[in-house]
Amino acid sequence: MNRKVLVVGLLLVLPLLGLLLVNLGRDPTQVESPLIGRPAPPFSLSPIGEGEAVSLAELAGRPVVINFWATWCVPCLQEHEVLVRAARAVGSDAHFLGVIYEDQEAQVRAFLNARGSAYPTLLDPEGKVAIAYGVYGVPETFFIDGRGTITAKFVGPLDPDSLSARLRQAMRGAEGER
Repeated sequence: MNRKVLVVGLLLVLPLLGLLLVNLGRDPTQVESPLIGRPAPPFSLSPIGEGEAVSLAELAGRPVVINFWATWCVPCLQEHEVLVRAARAVGSDAHFLGVIYEDQEAQVRAFLNARGSAYPTLLDPEGKVAIAYGVYGVPETFFIDGRGTITAKFVGPLDPDSLSARLRQAMRGAEGER
């Protein structure tokens, strides 16, 4: 065997193996976002159907849950009922918003007609809000306290416990403001 080929092969494989081992125990839903602890990027988006644009600034004072999703995303379909139930349970103590990610309004409308919703679903036609939040896939959910600071980001489908824990964290931040 050629020693050069062996050395080059080891130089390529060993760092990749080391990277794999270092990240083996990490939870993929715990994504470090540079936005955590910073003010949420402002936006104003139109809802599906008719209605006035929803502005994040207008929601200040109460926690906000922003879920980026799409109808073609299977995990998004799985978490939809969790988000709807939570929004209904929380009532006016927090705002929930769905932001459509790379999807068609007609498909979203059909989905919501079939499965229902308890909060506004907003169109992000050029993806500028998704870019501002650093969304690279769906579902991704951001939790914002009443002061407008991002307290957490969750990647993947939310389960009731994960949603509840992060919402409590955002609500604690909102209580500090009152």
